[in-house]
Amino acid sequence: MKTIYNAIREEVVRHPKVKNSVLGNVSEWKRSHYIILSEIIKEELSEAEELKGGKKFEIGNTISHVTLQRFFENDYQDKTHNDLRFLKTLDKICIFLGYKDLNAYIQSNKENRLDNEQDDHAFLTKIVYDYCATVFEFYKQFPEHHPEIFKDLVFKDSPFLERATHFSKELCERDFKLVTKNNRSNYEVFDIHIVTDEPEKKILESQEFWNLLFKVGETGEEHFVNQLNTQIYFIRKIDNVWKIWDNYNPDAGRLNHKK
Repeated sequence: MKTIYNAIREEVVRHPKVKNSVLGNVSEWKRSHYIILSEIIKEELSEAEELKGGKKFEIGNTISHVTLQRFFENDYQDKTHNDLRFLKTLDKICIFLGYKDLNAYIQSNKENRLDNEQDDHAFLTKIVYDYCATVFEFYKQFPEHHPEIFKDLVFKDSPFLERATHFSKELCERDFKLVTKNNRSNYEVFDIHIVTDEPEKKILESQEFWNLLFKVGETGEEHFVNQLNTQIYFIRKIDNVWKIWDNYNPDAGRLNHKK
């Protein structure tokens, strides 16, 4: 409930009637500001459909400035919501915000949170899918070496890009070419999930199957990659941009060590 209290307070501050009043130009509210807020809420509740019937007599249609100041300034704990008077206050504030009652607000908040989590997951998994597709295109260009193809997905100064550039450059110098005829080389990415979810850092784990055939220059020497492994992607937010910062691949550099 504690996060719900904070969310409700933030929504009250963003409410158009509050934002467009004198309260919207004040960074810290005092007693006189809560009196104004009380009047704004009273005016809105007097027109609220939810309070047209018996509920008006059950919970009232006003909130005192003292109660509002207490609500905004106190650090409420979970046990607070057992107080019936406090629940009635929250009901009225949620009606002011355009909801049927507190329960409706909580349900809406939960659904929005789930939607945001699903959007985040879709966005992050897309980074991994896009990266793998780009890797495959990168291999198809061998022995030409174009690491700049990763610029939109991997941070320029990341340790991951440095390692990948080193490994791939060596293969290009050895004249590796990827065989793609008749779908001879392919890959599959599946089972991506978020391991760590922080505001500025995400860690994703994926299962990847890579089936690649490289031939070397004029000799035609063949090198196979046929492996299923778990990859860990460290994705960071820098300057409000999400990109891959590092990656743990247990088979990185495998071809480089083959003689």
